[in-house]
Amino acid sequence: MFEQKVWFITGAGRGMGVDMAKAALAAGHKVIATGRNTDKVTNAIGKAENLLVVKLDITNLEESQAAVKAGVDRFGTIDVLVNNAASFYAGFFEELTPEQIQKQLDTNLIGPMNVTRAVLPVMRKARSGHIISISSLAGIVGQDFCVAYSASKFGLEGWMESLHLDVAPFGIHTTIVEPGFFRTALLEPESTHWAELSIGDYAKRTAETRSAWESMNGKQAGDPSKLAQALLTIASEKQPPQRWIAGADAVAAIEQKVNDLQKQMDAYRDLSMSLSFE
Repeated sequence: MFEQKVWFITGAGRGMGVDMAKAALAAGHKVIATGRNTDKVTNAIGKAENLLVVKLDITNLEESQAAVKAGVDRFGTIDVLVNNAASFYAGFFEELTPEQIQKQLDTNLIGPMNVTRAVLPVMRKARSGHIISISSLAGIVGQDFCVAYSASKFGLEGWMESLHLDVAPFGIHTTIVEPGFFRTALLEPESTHWAELSIGDYAKRTAETRSAWESMNGKQAGDPSKLAQALLTIASEKQPPQRWIAGADAVAAIEQKVNDLQKQMDAYRDLSMSLSFE
């Protein structure tokens, strides 16, 4: 039996957020689609009776609260929050400025916290809801040239795992989504920011790695429309997963990470176990 829900989606002006919003609308749900530029959101998604487009910079707590209020005023509640908006600061650690790293954390970690902080009172009152945060393969497997991005996504995952324990007693579910490489807007100029500093020791690797990243844009194996449909399935489940790995490449990489962790734990098991009090 179909249950119509109200979806609140951040970063709905391009990339994966557009696919999510269109899929939810096509399935008969109501959608609050947000972005920094409302014209871009409207042009990307189109117009629909069950659609509300709201301006939102997720790094601004006040805007997050205002966007949530606008959505509740229109549709009465929020059932599913999708923390999707993100940016990518690419580069080796020493070549990224402290300001760039701060901006990465503000967008990919503090931003979802801001929106979730604004939505949670609505969900607590309803004693139901589902918070979905889009992480990344880089949120569980570290990669070179991704130190700032991985730091933000590792942080997102730790926050979400702990948040689950906070809100589960209120009937609120949480899901971390870990996509591999999908054809999204993340590698487009509007989302990707390259390291501002230049250090000779890194010069050759920086040039080669940046070229490889740029050549990958639009050629990733993952289909974002299929991911959006899969999220609809997950959001309809009575007990949705706390973590969902999206894409064959992500499954393979995370399986390898699990195996590596097991080997590292086993290699020093005796030393680790010897640290307890007798």
